[in-house]
Amino acid sequence: MGYARLFTRLLCAGSLLFALGLGSPAATAEQGQEIFKDTSRIASIGGAITEIVYALGEQDKLVARDSTSLYPEAALKLPDVGYMRALSPEGVLSINPTGILAVEGSGPKEAIDVLRKASVPFIMVPETFDHAGILEKIRVVGQAMGAEEKAAALSGKVEADLAAAEKLTAGIADRKRVLFILSMQGGKLLAAGSNTAANGIIELAGGVNAVDGFSGYRQLSDEAAILARPDIILMMDRGGDHGPADAELFTHPAIASTPAGQAKRLVRLDANYLLGFGPRTAGAIRDLATALYGDELKG
Repeated sequence: MGYARLFTRLLCAGSLLFALGLGSPAATAEQGQEIFKDTSRIASIGGAITEIVYALGEQDKLVARDSTSLYPEAALKLPDVGYMRALSPEGVLSINPTGILAVEGSGPKEAIDVLRKASVPFIMVPETFDHAGILEKIRVVGQAMGAEEKAAALSGKVEADLAAAEKLTAGIADRKRVLFILSMQGGKLLAAGSNTAANGIIELAGGVNAVDGFSGYRQLSDEAAILARPDIILMMDRGGDHGPADAELFTHPAIASTPAGQAKRLVRLDANYLLGFGPRTAGAIRDLATALYGDELKG
């Protein structure tokens, strides 16, 4: 229930620095070529990273996860070191990892700087919100865990799934305009611009982001929301009954006058499934494309 609220607050949260007297910096290799010498106790930061480790069959090497690592269900049994964008170096290091595997975007910066200087090897996995970015995550995680062959096999399967999912909307001429709303606390719309996971999944599913001109997540004025003319609203699924929240969305003065508001078209999908850009993303593409185009899809 609190995932969207927590994520929204932490987008603008101040950072907390822990002054730790840690050992000498760990040796690092070229970007994307890092390998843990000891994979017996790995901390995984980022839901997609944890999913990939499980998909590789390397989960027995995990000793901790972050709070966005909610899939598969078995991962919930691991100790939680906190939200990936508000990490405490003390918390991560308290589980005595032999390596830390974190997705790009983890933070705050001060915490990551401390972890990079610790005596525990730290590998940052690059994040781009596209087809190639998912395959690169799998490659880097597989290399880090010493499971290159498994990673190659998983990458081949995921690539085929992604290609098939993207092909579904290849023949769609009239692209739907999609407005992703992260939150609407106090009636203020926080929407996704470019360089976001939401923008990436909308494009992969054959849609068009209804807002442009800014990067990241930003508060949208009522005028901007009206001018965006979304055909459909996309939001994260918080679980449970959405009745009151959905009613609030469609009575919002800006949303109510849009095509999406008039048709009451809203799609909700699980946050990690929709925005994780991991092994399950092909399924998210198919589900969103089906919600957008229905019978127009081929295949």
